[in-house]
Amino acid sequence: MPLTLYFHPLSSFCHKALIALYELEIEFEKRIIDLGDEADRAELQALWPLCKFPVIRDHDRQRDVPESSVIIEYLDRLHPSQAHLIPDDWETALEVRLWDRFFDLHVQVPMQKMVADRINAANGDLTRERAALLTAYGMLERQLAANTWAASAAFSMADCAAAPALFYASTLVPFPAEHRHLSVYFDRLTQRPSVKRVIDEARPYFSWYPFAEAIPERFR
Repeated sequence: MPLTLYFHPLSSFCHKALIALYELEIEFEKRIIDLGDEADRAELQALWPLCKFPVIRDHDRQRDVPESSVIIEYLDRLHPSQAHLIPDDWETALEVRLWDRFFDLHVQVPMQKMVADRINAANGDLTRERAALLTAYGMLERQLAANTWAASAAFSMADCAAAPALFYASTLVPFPAEHRHLSVYFDRLTQRPSVKRVIDEARPYFSWYPFAEAIPERFR
C-alpha cells in the first residue's frame, strides 16, 4: 500500500484527515497508534518528533507528511481525483483555508482544553473556553445563512475540519436553539458518506471519550 496513515480512531484531527481520504477515494493502510504504548509512541516519534497524529507516510515518495491541513493539501495535489478539496480558484481557495483554520483554532482548541480538563480532573475555570465556542457558533451561523458548505459551493477541506470539530464541541457546549443554520449544516455534514464512515469507525471507541454520555444517541 503506497500510503500509511498513523492515527487514532477517537482523534478529531485524525477524523479530519480520514474524511479527506474517503472523499478523494484514496487507498491507504491504517496504523492505529496508542500513545500510552511505548513502542507505538516511539514509532510515531520517529516520523514526527512532536509525536502528534495524524501523520501520512508516502512510501513511494519516501516522505512523511504531518498536520491534518497539510496532509489534505498534499493528498489533493498529488493524488488527484474527481473531487477537489482545495478549489482551483485562488479567492475561493483562500476562503477554504481561512475556515479550515477557523475550525482548527477557534473550535478545536477550546474544545480540546475542556476535554483535557476532564481527563486531568483539573476542575478549572472553563468560562473562557465556553464563551469562545459560543462566539464561534455565532460566526458560523452568519457564515452558513447563505451557504450550503462552510466555505465554497462544494464540499471542501473546511468541511473536513468542521465535521469532527463540531461533533465533539457540541457535546460540551450544545448549539444554541436559535442557531438554525448551524444545526442544519451539522446534520448535513453528518449525513455525508465520508463523515458517516468516520463516525461508524470511531463508535467502538466512544466509551473512552470523557464526555461519552453527551454524544447524541443517533451517533452511538
